[in-house]
Amino acid sequence: MVAVQWVTIASLATALGTLVLAIATFASVRSANRAARVSEQAFLHGQQPLLFPSHFDDRVQKVGWVDEHRTVLQGGHAAAEVDGDVVYLAASLRNVGNGIAVIQGWRVTAARVTSEIAMPEPETFRAQTRDLYVPSNEIGFWQGAFREAHDPDGVAMRDAVSMRTPFTIELLYSDHEGGQRAIGRFFVAPATDGDAWLFSMVRHWNLDRPNPR
Repeated sequence: MVAVQWVTIASLATALGTLVLAIATFASVRSANRAARVSEQAFLHGQQPLLFPSHFDDRVQKVGWVDEHRTVLQGGHAAAEVDGDVVYLAASLRNVGNGIAVIQGWRVTAARVTSEIAMPEPETFRAQTRDLYVPSNEIGFWQGAFREAHDPDGVAMRDAVSMRTPFTIELLYSDHEGGQRAIGRFFVAPATDGDAWLFSMVRHWNLDRPNPR
């Protein structure tokens, strides 16, 4: 009887030891996974771009389109010009994030779009015809154009630019690997003097990670 009890006790002790080892292994794996996620988030944060309007004292940039149209872009400003049926648009940007920004698409609305209006869907953006890069802690620019005479957005923008009424630019951009996508909504308003257009931030959304609010 005593021998049977010792065998039972030994079996229970072995089972308990196995359970303790399994719990310790599980805790170790969870801790390692948590550390890996923290490390990944830290790495991604180090690669995340964030586009804002450039400063008024940032250097002037010269912007050109494929049809040889040219404009001069002041810091903190946008450009909006009509030539025949074509509407040329550009904006001076500063990347305040840690990673290089690649602008992938754009939307323009011939009205003021406030922060209360929901984020636009990525599928609704017009693709850039060439990659536009904005280095970290540096300035760059966005440019686009409406070229089709009967494009409804282009028609509305021709009127807005000609009458110098405010409008909205929304940019879809990512890091240099195409990840960490974000959308920035910017407001463009005519300056009180001259032909200049002022450029300001409205709202920012993250698509591939939690939003800032």
